[in-house]
Amino acid sequence: MNAPDLLEISPDRRLAYHRTAARGDGKAAPGVVFLGGFRSDMTGTKAVWLEDWARERGRAFLRFDYRGHGASSGGFLDGAIGDWADDAAEAVTRLTEGPQILVGSSMGGWIALLLARRMPGRVAALVGIAAAPDFTEDSMWAGFDTEARAALLRDGRVELPSDYSDEPYVITRRLIEEGRNNLVLRDPLPLPFPVRLLQGTADTDVPPEVALRLLGHVDCPDARLTLVKGADHRFSGPRELAILGATLDEVTGAISQGL
Repeated sequence: MNAPDLLEISPDRRLAYHRTAARGDGKAAPGVVFLGGFRSDMTGTKAVWLEDWARERGRAFLRFDYRGHGASSGGFLDGAIGDWADDAAEAVTRLTEGPQILVGSSMGGWIALLLARRMPGRVAALVGIAAAPDFTEDSMWAGFDTEARAALLRDGRVELPSDYSDEPYVITRRLIEEGRNNLVLRDPLPLPFPVRLLQGTADTDVPPEVALRLLGHVDCPDARLTLVKGADHRFSGPRELAILGATLDEVTGAISQGL
């Protein structure tokens, strides 16, 4: 795999990225930006599959790593939701042109919503894959028992077991507290463009109830939720990827027709 390019934002803040240029008929369609999840990076199955999908259609595509993730600079434990949303805003502003379709996976769905609130003119549509808005508050903090909350406040961190790694998830006090500055499900959330939410019924990390809550919360004239029976949080099997591709084709058509 080719080495990523680096976007230097400051001497100690560099974002690694891969960018695919539009060509042919794809130049007339919005570009696609993939926003990854918590502790994931741009080499994951969905990100690479989307790059191939975009290249086949001549579409502009961007995948990148937030600071502290993958090949970007910084330490993971130093970051929080607002930092990673800032990274995404820099990437969209400096590495893309015109309105983009934001594809946010898990935490990336939250970050996509933050971008839509911050820079709606640069968003053509939003596709959430097991989107996890406000998860630091509604999942992590709400799920901590009294002992875990006390440890977090006392020590500044708490360790949680991970289903995806032998290493535990380390949750910092700053992640929780800073997340409260970026909640999107407490206030009105206008999204004046197509929104598509993809959600597996077997997702134990972000259950379908979260998708239903998000669907009910957004102020959007064209919002749809697709529940996929048996799909888990990864949403990266052949069936799920085919659904993702079909969703992007459909939403592109909706954009072109002004629906």
